[in-house]
Amino acid sequence: MSLLKRAFAKAAAIPAVALLLCGISYAEVNLAVHKEVLPNGLTVLLHPNKQAPTVSCRLFYVTGSVHEVPGKSGLAHILEHELFKGTHKVGILDSVADVRFMAVQDSLQALIRPAKLAGDTATVKKLTAEHDSVVNEHRKIFVKDELWGAYQAAGGTGLNAFTTDLMTAYIVTLPKNKIELFMWLESDRMQNAVLREFYSERDVVREERRMRYDDKPTGRYYETLNSLIYEAFPYRVPTIGWPSDIANLTREMADEHYRKYYKPRNAILVLAGDLDTTATMQMVKKYFGAIPAGEAFPPLTVRDPEQVGEKRFTQVRPDAPNLYTLVFKTPEVGDPEIYALDIAEGVLNGRSGRLYKRLVEQEKLAVGVSAGNSPNKYVSEFSVRVNMRPDADPAKVEKIVWEELEKLKNEPVSEREFQKVKNHAYAGLVRSFTDMENVATMLAWYEMYGDYHIFLNWAGELEKVSAAQVQEAAKRTFLREKSVAGFLLKK
Repeated sequence: MSLLKRAFAKAAAIPAVALLLCGISYAEVNLAVHKEVLPNGLTVLLHPNKQAPTVSCRLFYVTGSVHEVPGKSGLAHILEHELFKGTHKVGILDSVADVRFMAVQDSLQALIRPAKLAGDTATVKKLTAEHDSVVNEHRKIFVKDELWGAYQAAGGTGLNAFTTDLMTAYIVTLPKNKIELFMWLESDRMQNAVLREFYSERDVVREERRMRYDDKPTGRYYETLNSLIYEAFPYRVPTIGWPSDIANLTREMADEHYRKYYKPRNAILVLAGDLDTTATMQMVKKYFGAIPAGEAFPPLTVRDPEQVGEKRFTQVRPDAPNLYTLVFKTPEVGDPEIYALDIAEGVLNGRSGRLYKRLVEQEKLAVGVSAGNSPNKYVSEFSVRVNMRPDADPAKVEKIVWEELEKLKNEPVSEREFQKVKNHAYAGLVRSFTDMENVATMLAWYEMYGDYHIFLNWAGELEKVSAAQVQEAAKRTFLREKSVAGFLLKK
């Protein structure tokens, strides 16, 4: 998904920023953002906007599956779940008894693990029953979902969390007079999280993986495709984790990861909405300023070797939806070529795009088709996805996709197409700036990529792109020997 598609996916209808469209003229985005980095490394971005008496709050921890070592995949994802279990102050009635219960559970798990390795099922069964009994007693002093409930009682909306390759995000929108609650809860969660019910939650994640990946035809398909796109780079590792890794994660592993890395040095705090910059910064410093910085991740130096030939694979299943996917690796976000490929995406994509017209309307080979330019840190992707009709010839579908890619390489994009794509992108970006939830998320996302200005300057960089640059980018990108093709076909 391109930045511009991501930016206005939930956009409102009325523009409220200094971005003007008139033919191909473009006025620079004027979005007030206060950026400050605290001495402990916490990056803070504030955008004041009084269109509604609410503030969209985002806390991104720049720790995701790219930072996990072999054998520990899924660690960031399970921590996303666990950090809702509470702290020494939240979610518990008796913090002293809480510590005792946790110690007993850890001791029993330390006995269960070697018994499992030895295949001693009787001992495993006995110790597991004892462990579960302790957990049930422990639950009697829980205050279930207290953190979640505190936000809801304060009028919070959009409360959520998610994990990606690069980060874990905690998000909520609050009334403007309740943002101190966000500061208190999140600063407490940054320092004092207690990973309760870890092993039952691990079972929840294993079931989530089974439902979303192992038993779902597209889940396993995209995991396999991803492992072909990336040979050495950790984007090949699923964020949810490999099944064997999830099964062997321990509370001690998760706790160590949390105490090292879920700290200010690796965090981005973004607030967008009806706020006073000076007062809000004072509040941020009050709650977060004294928290120790934490450890920095080692530099991510691994890179994929140069692809030496076309890669192809086919999965056949009785429940398959008949998919064709074609993927090319592209430069990381911020590289000038990304903007030219955004234009290429716009020409190919949508109901008025070239691929839809050929495959859906003219040839009747597909029920849906999309092209996506997906900017990312370190390395990006350009992909084409076709939902084929049950009776479609996959070889013919692939042939037509390549014909349209070759046209982009050999023929300049027409002025009409070129301007339509730009105008659509600009209009979407304008609308996106009226949605404070979107603004807060995108500021955090692109600061994680390296600089939030990439988001603000995207439309301006897009305006500079010429038809010749789109053609050159297509020539460098759409090469057979640099492609990865996948088919998911019904048996």
